[in-house]
Amino acid sequence: MKLAATLSSIKPEMDQVERKIKEITSAEPSMISHTSSHLLEAGGKRIRPVFVLLASKFGAPMQKNVIEVAIALELIHMASLVHDDVIDRATIRRGKPTVNDLWDNGTAMFTGDFIFARAVELLQNLDEPRLHLVLSHTIHQLTLGEIEQLKDRYMIGQNLFRYFRRIKRKTALLIASSTELGAISSQCNDEEIKQLKRFGYYIGMAYQIIDDILDFTASEKELGKPVGSDLLNGHLTLPTILAIQKDEASLSSIEAYFKDPTAYNREQIIQTIQDIGSSSAIDEAYAWSDAYLDRALIALEKLPSHPIKKTLRKIAIYLGKRKY
Repeated sequence: MKLAATLSSIKPEMDQVERKIKEITSAEPSMISHTSSHLLEAGGKRIRPVFVLLASKFGAPMQKNVIEVAIALELIHMASLVHDDVIDRATIRRGKPTVNDLWDNGTAMFTGDFIFARAVELLQNLDEPRLHLVLSHTIHQLTLGEIEQLKDRYMIGQNLFRYFRRIKRKTALLIASSTELGAISSQCNDEEIKQLKRFGYYIGMAYQIIDDILDFTASEKELGKPVGSDLLNGHLTLPTILAIQKDEASLSSIEAYFKDPTAYNREQIIQTIQDIGSSSAIDEAYAWSDAYLDRALIALEKLPSHPIKKTLRKIAIYLGKRKY
């Protein structure tokens, strides 16, 4: 599916979002302007502003808050990526050098802080208290997810509950907030807001699971980063958790790697990554993603008849079935 064709109905608004983000990230002192622009130029799917704009179509047209909300959520997402790259010591994202690799960790952290601050600043004039309540809760949970991921790094004894709670906080709630805030900012009724939030949440869970699967099954060119980078950085994701429940060899290899990543045989951990990528754990992880996708589509069906439902369904299936 060509995502751009499916989103043609909101292209003018997405162009406006893109222009405003560029303005926000370039209108500052040179260092911050350069680092922020570098991050922006790396691209991305922009699914958070997409969901804000599409969800808003269920409410009153031409609401002034919608664009600002869409921009703010993308900025929050961008800031979290910069901070993640520092924690993981990542050198490549989306096929380009990370901010911390081109500059340094301190510059990267301040860049993330700046982008986050601009997101908050952008929303200060919005006069809908509910928008601020949802956003503050989301930021709180996102931060807890980041802290939890840092705490769990190189820890072998993680279960499914811990994994799902982490991706809920780190990914799903921000996407759920995108659909919820899009609905709130266009004055949808409470039931529409509820179902759009549920749709966004379940899509967010499916989306992150697919990301974690592709980390093992896609190529480095498709990923824009090394294959198995999550495991190499000490993060247990769903395919790994499912694999080590059944495969003693993978469990032993990862345990040894986590004890001393710098000293462990690099070829052996790469082989473990390949083994997981071709194991039954991948099909099991896809089944989890499909279950969340199904729940998202059920929530979508509970919304009133509207042409935009077809677009949301297409995007949901695309995100839940993508191969890179």
